[in-house]
Amino acid sequence: MMRLVLSLSDDPATTSVERAIMEFRSARPVVIDGAEASALVVGVENLDEAMGAQLEAVAGGHAHLVLPPARLRRLGLGRDKSAVVALPIVDRKRIETLSLKVDGRIDAPVRPAGPLDEEALELARLSLVLPSVVVVPLAAGIEIDPSLARVSGAAIRDYRRAKALDLKIVSRAPVPLEGAPTSEFVVFRGGEGLRDQVAIVVGKPDLTKPVTVRLHSACLTGDLFGSLKCDCGDQLRRTVAFMAQNEGGILLYLDQEGRGNGIANKIRAYKLQAQGYDTYDADEVLGFDPDQRRFDFAAGMLRQLGATAVRVMTNNPEKLDALRKAGLDVISDHRVLGRPTPENVSYLASKRDRAGHFIDIEGLLASSMKD
Repeated sequence: MMRLVLSLSDDPATTSVERAIMEFRSARPVVIDGAEASALVVGVENLDEAMGAQLEAVAGGHAHLVLPPARLRRLGLGRDKSAVVALPIVDRKRIETLSLKVDGRIDAPVRPAGPLDEEALELARLSLVLPSVVVVPLAAGIEIDPSLARVSGAAIRDYRRAKALDLKIVSRAPVPLEGAPTSEFVVFRGGEGLRDQVAIVVGKPDLTKPVTVRLHSACLTGDLFGSLKCDCGDQLRRTVAFMAQNEGGILLYLDQEGRGNGIANKIRAYKLQAQGYDTYDADEVLGFDPDQRRFDFAAGMLRQLGATAVRVMTNNPEKLDALRKAGLDVISDHRVLGRPTPENVSYLASKRDRAGHFIDIEGLLASSMKD
C-alpha cells in the first residue's frame, strides 16, 4: 500500500505547538515529550468526571497538579516559582478547590515544579485557559494512542520567540473612521500565538520623522460596549482623534485581551471584582501574574510599517521599556487618559499604585467635575 507523506510546515515544531493549543482549548489531553520523560497533560478548566476517570485509570496514583506562583500565594504559600501537589486520586472537586476556589487552601506538601511541569503551564497560558494543569507521567515504552496531539517541551518553550519573529502583513485596505477619514487598516499574522494583530495608520504620518504611536490591547467590554469598569474605550477613541488632528500616527490594536489572559479569564476576574477584589488580586486568584502581555512583536509591526523613531501615547512604563529593548528609538512619551467613573476609579488607582502607571486620578476627577 502506498503511503502519502507531505511536509506540512516549514517549522514542524511550531506547527505541533499550534495543534496542541487547539486540543488544549478543546479540553482534550496532550502528550508533552520532555527532555527526560513524557507526560499526559490536561487543563483543569474543563476537567469533568468522565475525563477524571480516564486520567485516574492511566495515572495509577502518580498524577499531580501543577500550580503557578500566583495561585500558590493565594493558597497561603509565599512562592515565586511553580509547584506541584500530588494527586493520589484524580479528584475533580479537590482539583477545582486548589486551582480556582477563593477560599481554597493548600492541603498537602508541595514540591518544586520540574521542566516538563513548566512546559505544561506554558501550554495552558498559550491556550488562554486557566493556568493550572493536571500532569500524568507516562512510563517509558508505553503505547500512546496516535490520535493524541503530541508536542515537545522544547517547542513549547520556544514558541513565543518563534512567533514574534514570524510576523507578516497579510492584508491592508483604507477604512475611513469617524473623525479620521484617512485611515488604513493593516493586518499582521504572527507575533502572539494563533492571533492576528492590526495596525491602524491614521492620516499620513511622515515616517522619516518620529511617529506618534500607541500600543492598545484589545478590550471587548470597553472598546466595543463602553464598559464603565475601565477607560480603554476612551483611550482608543481619544488616540485616534489626537492622531487625526496632529500629523497622523500608528495605532497598534493588539489581541491581548484581559492583560493577556483572554476574554474568558477576564470575565472570571470581573466576577471576582464584583465580590470586592481589585483587578490584580482577582487575576492572582485565578493564577495569573499582574500582566501576561508581551510587546516585543509590536516593535516588529512598527518596523515593517517603516517606523523606527516613535512618540508613544501610553500610561504604562512597561510598553516604553519593551519598545526600547526591541531597538526602537523612543523619543518621548505622552499620557492618554479616559473619563473617571464611579465604577473605574478604583481600577485606575490599582494600575497607578500596583503597576506604576502614570495616572493622575485627582487631576482627572477635578477635570471631570469642571466638565
